Amino acid sequence: MAKTPQLAALVEQPFELLLELERRSRVAFAGKGGGMPEEWVGVGFRMGQEQFVANRDQVREVLMLPDAITRVPGAQRWMLGIANLRGHLLPLIDLKMLLGSGRTSLRRATRVISVNHREIPAGLVVDEVQGFRRFMNSEFNEKAPQTAVRCDRYLNGAYQRGHDVWPIFGLYDLVESSAFLQAAAD
Repeated sequence: MAKTPQLAALVEQPFELLLELERRSRVAFAGKGGGMPEEWVGVGFRMGQEQFVANRDQVREVLMLPDAITRVPGAQRWMLGIANLRGHLLPLIDLKMLLGSGRTSLRRATRVISVNHREIPAGLVVDEVQGFRRFMNSEFNEKAPQTAVRCDRYLNGAYQRGHDVWPIFGLYDLVESSAFLQAAAD
């Protein structure tokens, strides 16, 4: 049987310390009658007055709105332009405008959600990012609520906790849609 290290001995090795704490937590929880609870983690964001959540795996990173955005001639109005972020060009899309619900107000809280898609780079401009949201599988509902922002076709159910409902916005569904891929103005 492997010897369990003392936590004090791992103080100079922060990664190993975290691994040992996680291992001990799992052992302690398993001893209380079951495995780890099933949990779903997403990134919460706001468009207008409505809150949504996107699967954490579909989000590469959350960014501040860049100062320099280069317009793309002949592009749809919802295509704000291209930004150079750490040497990579990222198209910036006003998500609310793409959905036909008006322009996103560019404020201090405005953020860019960089979509973690292998083939379609995109930065979605939203009113605010509210951080990670964790939900138990028991809080899931397959039926997504009606929204004022016209995005029903991109919703994959919702999580509900008390009176708060968090529709799940499928970022991959959006960037792979024909509406998104037709960025040239008519």
